[in-house]
Amino acid sequence: MKRFKLILVLTIFTNALFASLLYDITDGKFKVKAFEMPHSMNDGLHFTQLVNDRAIVRYDYKSGATVDTLFSLFRVKNSPVKKITGYEFSPNEAKMLVYTNVKKRYRRTFTADYYVVDVKRNEMLALSDNGSQEVPLFSPDSRYVAFARDNNLFMKKLDYNTESPITTDGLEGSIINGTPDWVYEEEFGKTRYFEWSPDSKLLAFVKFDESKVPLYSFIQYKDELADKDKITLYPGVVQFKYPKAGENNSKVSVCVYDDYYKNVKTMKLQDDQDYYVPRIKWTNTIDQLAVFKLNRNQNRLEMLLANGRSTLTKLVLREDDKYYVDYENIDYIHFTSDNQYFIGVSEKDGFRHIYLYNMNGTVVKQLTKGNWDVTNVYGYDEVKKVVYYQSAQVSPLQRDIYSVDIKGKITRLTDGKGTHTGSFNSLLSTFVDNASSLEVPNTYTLRNNSGSSIRVIGNNAKLAATFKALNLPKKEFFSFTTSENIKLNGWMVKPLNFDPSKKYPVLMVQYSGPNSQEVLDKWSVDWEYYLATKDYVVACVDGRGTGARGAEFRKCTYEQLGVLETKDQTEGAKYLGQQTFIDKDRIGIWGWSFGGSMTLLCMSTGEKVFKAGISVAPVTDYRLYDTAYAERFLRRPQEDSKGYDAASALSRADKLQGNLLIIHGTADDNVHTQNTMLYIDKLVAADKQFEMQLYTDKNHSLLGQQTRRHLYTRMSDFLLKNL
Repeated sequence: MKRFKLILVLTIFTNALFASLLYDITDGKFKVKAFEMPHSMNDGLHFTQLVNDRAIVRYDYKSGATVDTLFSLFRVKNSPVKKITGYEFSPNEAKMLVYTNVKKRYRRTFTADYYVVDVKRNEMLALSDNGSQEVPLFSPDSRYVAFARDNNLFMKKLDYNTESPITTDGLEGSIINGTPDWVYEEEFGKTRYFEWSPDSKLLAFVKFDESKVPLYSFIQYKDELADKDKITLYPGVVQFKYPKAGENNSKVSVCVYDDYYKNVKTMKLQDDQDYYVPRIKWTNTIDQLAVFKLNRNQNRLEMLLANGRSTLTKLVLREDDKYYVDYENIDYIHFTSDNQYFIGVSEKDGFRHIYLYNMNGTVVKQLTKGNWDVTNVYGYDEVKKVVYYQSAQVSPLQRDIYSVDIKGKITRLTDGKGTHTGSFNSLLSTFVDNASSLEVPNTYTLRNNSGSSIRVIGNNAKLAATFKALNLPKKEFFSFTTSENIKLNGWMVKPLNFDPSKKYPVLMVQYSGPNSQEVLDKWSVDWEYYLATKDYVVACVDGRGTGARGAEFRKCTYEQLGVLETKDQTEGAKYLGQQTFIDKDRIGIWGWSFGGSMTLLCMSTGEKVFKAGISVAPVTDYRLYDTAYAERFLRRPQEDSKGYDAASALSRADKLQGNLLIIHGTADDNVHTQNTMLYIDKLVAADKQFEMQLYTDKNHSLLGQQTRRHLYTRMSDFLLKNL
């Protein structure tokens, strides 16, 4: 009897201890504390940070000591703003742009009220009195600011405090100058499409003509500006241009504005208009602009050098790929100051590596080699002739920071454990090493460019202690070989008080999208730890298509998106089912976005592998998704309808096996709720029962404290009932 009472007391205590764990996780209690990376000043010795949303303070890199306050709202007489959201220095650091009143349009783009600050005088003036602005940019000589507003570009001459238009043809739903349309923002990750020439006399920009792009619309059920207790009688309609697979893209052109002649010229880019211009960059020759073109199928990348005044262009580099070319490689290009060479990244030998090129596009030397991928390039020190980069050289599960000199000598600058990302100062002489692992949350260490530690800037020791005190199970790595002789990596969290003689249900967590990675040695706390307290095993497997294992592994899903990934998740489930502590009849799967699509495909193979699944915001047919993403991996539907059919959950809804919960936000501008609505219509037609959860006026991310609490409680209850 005493033993029974003790067990009862312990059970009650344990339940009480973990009752709030799910909300602690969804509320972000175990996420690393926000840390603003240092903004390096030109001298490389000092950095700045925004303090309390009101002051910009200068610090010494090596000691961390406060040097002075460069700007403070408290010193501004009759300050027009109460807080600062962000800031940016002019190239000569005599002025700053600070901004507030941010209004998001999509995931990245926003308008804000910008102010020009004179650092010495501690004075601030509105950048413009004619409405909020987007993505302003100082000229290299610090005398001008170019900015966007209402689809047009403008120039502010700071010496005279005058504003003048650069373009006037901007029109909503038709012409956009210098800022991206929806698909460029989402799929090429860029918010500014204009750049100053090195001598500040020319401004290059991309013009988007989206007049022939089809219009998409969805209903907004609430009026956010109205009284929250008042019912919105008539919902609003949100409309925007969204090119679905195979439909018309924006036609793009590259233009250059000459401030002396006050005219705009269009560069001669050759060929037809059906291409992307994901990036433009000025070289270090004053009138030479590098224009990067991707063909519609994204398997050919060209670098053209355009003369900003004559408009003539010359092809200097072309990269062809039997699958697709990764546009992110463009961001790693660095032109040397003498404009004789550039550093670039290519996958021509099967792995992403760093090359030195002549300006005519010929390779001088391959600087890194091996069966591993470079995953970031931080910069090139022209004096030392050294490139600083991040790679998966130690293991695909890890990231380290390295340097490589012009002779190809590689030096590792971090410890070869966990995941390291770097933030270098302006001179590339020091960097902040942001390091974490499965068991240790992020630590920020200032290192010199040889890798030696200078000082620890910050850590998350309190978070580590709080999490450790819960005595939750540890996340463990594992690997297995599939029936096709492919080694896959995974992680697993076993239940609290794990008993190897018992049989446990398992939930497979996955995203599976191209070049993604969920199996990494870095700090991440999600609901897998909560489920471990509910006697679940939680496991994650990175299948084919995921990153850091070379081009072939990453791109082999081309034209068969979802097919190989489904095989690998299914084989992962079968491998888990063979473990003595897993109940093979109680395997579930869940995912979000691409992972949500994968959940549906994995449950519709015709095999009874998964007892239950949760699909959040899934693409149910890539014909419903945007051009740039869908066509990158599947080409256009007009070219390969079979590839789209193979990737479609709609076409196999009648094969769904197991209990399904499908979830979507009704204001998802990315993966439209249409995907879910068409899918459930197919389920109804096939007499397949399912559960469904909608979130009113929520977008793809389903953000908000109460929304997240409700979402994860809903999913947890579903699993407890069905798995």
